[in-house]
Amino acid sequence: MKVVQDPVHGSIPVDGVFLEVMDRHEMQRLRHVRQLGLGYTVFPGANHSRFEHSLGVYHLAGRMASAIGLDRGDSDAVRMAGMLHDVCHPPYSHTLESLMEGVTGMDHMDLARALVTGRVRNRTGVLDTLLDGVGPIGEVLEREGISPEGVCDLIAYPETVRGGLDMFSEGHSYFPSRDYAHQIIHGPVDADQMDYLMRDAHYTGIPHGTIDCERLMNTMRVQNDRIVIRRGGIVAAEGLMVARSLMYTSVYFHETVRVAQRMLTKAVAESGLDLSEMYLWTDHDLVNRLMSAGGRSAVTMCRLLNRDIDKKAFVVYGEDVDDEASARLSEYAGDGRDTLEHEIADAAGVDVYDVGVEITPRSNIHSNLRIGKTDVAVSDDEGRVRSITRFSSVARSLQSRNPYGWVLLVSSPAGSRDAVGRAARRVLGL
Repeated sequence: MKVVQDPVHGSIPVDGVFLEVMDRHEMQRLRHVRQLGLGYTVFPGANHSRFEHSLGVYHLAGRMASAIGLDRGDSDAVRMAGMLHDVCHPPYSHTLESLMEGVTGMDHMDLARALVTGRVRNRTGVLDTLLDGVGPIGEVLEREGISPEGVCDLIAYPETVRGGLDMFSEGHSYFPSRDYAHQIIHGPVDADQMDYLMRDAHYTGIPHGTIDCERLMNTMRVQNDRIVIRRGGIVAAEGLMVARSLMYTSVYFHETVRVAQRMLTKAVAESGLDLSEMYLWTDHDLVNRLMSAGGRSAVTMCRLLNRDIDKKAFVVYGEDVDDEASARLSEYAGDGRDTLEHEIADAAGVDVYDVGVEITPRSNIHSNLRIGKTDVAVSDDEGRVRSITRFSSVARSLQSRNPYGWVLLVSSPAGSRDAVGRAARRVLGL
């Protein structure tokens, strides 16, 4: 057994098969993938890694499994899913996920299943000699009596099984699905979000990530095959929901970070690199490949390394969107971002590579976005299960709060900022 000293959770014991998996090359790669991608360009302390986060989720998943009384088999599967849930994140984490999915047809969760079960390569060519004879992680799990497919099922489906909280509207309080183990990884109160909120707040210095984990776990139980919080844990659940909403606004949707992310995404797309094994690269691997590719991709990567970030040329905030603007912006949401970049570039007389657009989902534009994981199940004193919104005005307010703040960001290098801003107004008619 090893004891890892973690700045968020303190001493984390790791033993047996978990220690073996933690020390494998697939997990060690995550030491070199930043948890917040380019967030460090705004928050200098945000240099923590996916490895730290994965270890934290493993730890909290084990504590939650104990809190609700899972047996050894279910507990081992949940803890392993916590450790492996981000094993295929690409360099700079979520920044390049859409590019990776476009090339491989799989997001990082689907790739984790393929990696664990041996359906895709688990190492780059340079490691072939060093790791000759090392099989997929699934072989290690099977040897220890842990189902690889069972672990991957816990990882690969971020949405919980339907038929649970949506039945509240019909007055029911029985959950028809056996889903409590899955909820430890993907649920309204799960190990993943508890760790990343606390960890990201710690490293960014943003004071919004305080969560009363002890109270939440002490009030958890399984009822009708789902995890619920007893009424005494409502305040702690509200605290988690507030932390999540404020962290999304302050950190995850920070305007400058999103501009930098768009720069990196365009640089990678421009580079012509083979991205089919990007899930095996580290941040350093990507930087070296972009610098070697030359051209505009290398220049952009060099700019990002020196924090020479494009400037915001035009911003539309949620409170400024009327019905006319909402209809106009909705035309470009989703797959229309590239089209808008081309139209603005043509109107400004600049290269489309020098125009970046970030646009929120249509649901946010129309002011009906609901930030995820707000349907916490609460068991009242009579044992009836209801949504937390039945008990908490805070929870009801958070469901309608815009976590972005902005609706549209248009950016460009400083030299073309004014021209791009004017062009964006003309194209959008705003």
